[in-house]
Amino acid sequence: MRNAIRAKCLAATFVLAATALPTSVSLAAGEATATSTTASAALPRVAVLATGGTIAGQADTRAANAYNAGAVGAQQLVQAVPGIEKLAHLSTEQVASIGSQDMNDKVWFALARRIQEIFDRNEADAVVITHGTDTLEETAFFLDNVLHTDKPVVLVGSMRPSTATSADGPSNLYEAVEVAASPAARGRGVMVVLNDTIQSARATTKTNTTSVQTFASPNSGPIGYVDPASVRFLAPAFQPDSHKYALPSGEQLPRVEIVYSHANMDGVQIDNAIANKAKGIVLAGVGDGNTSKAALEALQRAAKQGIVVVRATRVGSGFVNRNVEVNDDTSGFVVSLDLNPQKARVLTQLLIANGITSPAQVQKAFAATW
Repeated sequence: MRNAIRAKCLAATFVLAATALPTSVSLAAGEATATSTTASAALPRVAVLATGGTIAGQADTRAANAYNAGAVGAQQLVQAVPGIEKLAHLSTEQVASIGSQDMNDKVWFALARRIQEIFDRNEADAVVITHGTDTLEETAFFLDNVLHTDKPVVLVGSMRPSTATSADGPSNLYEAVEVAASPAARGRGVMVVLNDTIQSARATTKTNTTSVQTFASPNSGPIGYVDPASVRFLAPAFQPDSHKYALPSGEQLPRVEIVYSHANMDGVQIDNAIANKAKGIVLAGVGDGNTSKAALEALQRAAKQGIVVVRATRVGSGFVNRNVEVNDDTSGFVVSLDLNPQKARVLTQLLIANGITSPAQVQKAFAATW
């Protein structure tokens, strides 16, 4: 499916090593860069916002597969993709240059505010964000909950750096722009595109450390597929407004800790979270979000102090249901349903920041799309 574009992209990866830029592109220091195209004026306008990650990585000599994330700029990434200029009028901006293991609230807020500004000012019809894969799902879910728009927002990354002989970044970026430019992408919320597959922000998660087929949606499956010739969604667009929240002022979300359950667990991690003034605690529980008696007692102590307690699971798929082995009603707990611990943490942070803290209100928010 991707052989033709992979062959072209393989050759194009060597462009990234060049220091000179094509003469058709004009650069102004300290400003966002715009890539001119010769395509029809009828093409959609897509803003590419770069944050770093493996997709912008360059090889390092410390090991055969070593690389440094975020070393390649947004414009170079776009220029390395043959034919991408035929999909849309493209502009590029560098928001951050980090590996996504260092993703933080400050960058999240900057992204959210810039994307909202782009749409409110009608600067573009869609946005594509290049991002490292490690926390890509969390950024996508955060943005899905705070952006107030029906215009497409697509996150894309890669599992191999830009200088790899089999780099997957160029073809992934091509298809991300292709999805963003598609009229059918409107009203679907924030999406994730890698390896010919379109995933929703809520459902997708990284499932493999190195495979290019790492993103999957275990509980619902993908929402569509893409190749260089077509974009195919599996169902009509449905993007409810009930789970949209205001972006808090400042640059930091409330402190919410994830506590990982394991055999022979005591309550020390939970008591430490309480002592460190966590506003919320997410349990990455065993099975159906369960944990030891000692840990449950510590979580009950936290809930009695007004800390939001959410039971999620360390298992890779399935729902966490209320009142199965744990009496959530009596304990004042919330269950995460389909959300994994890292996404449950993001939603809990946003809810607390928006003044939603009672177990009933929080549980309603977790069930917003079901």
